[in-house]
Amino acid sequence: MPMNLDKYFKKSELIPAIIQEASTGEVLMLAYMNKESMQKTLETGYTWFWSRSRQELWNKGATSGHIQKIVEIKGDCDDDTLLIKVEQTGAACHTGSHSCFFNNIDFNKG
Repeated sequence: MPMNLDKYFKKSELIPAIIQEASTGEVLMLAYMNKESMQKTLETGYTWFWSRSRQELWNKGATSGHIQKIVEIKGDCDDDTLLIKVEQTGAACHTGSHSCFFNNIDFNKG
């Protein structure tokens, strides 16, 4: 029986998905899912997202080979954000970097 995904989309048609490397805990990227991409993710065991710029579904790694095999999915306390732990093949970032989070921002530590 398919899971009812409606509870995740009460606030918006898109839900943020934080992608984390299961083996190291490193945060790799943040992307957005709609109901269809979340359903495809649950059915296939690989990440599917909604591209806000292209307005279409995309399967991470389908063209690059840098796939994300799902190890675990957790919803947050409000059911409006997902944490997806994956086994990452290759780079997660479109720049070729392993993680999308590589730009340091200076701040006042005082």
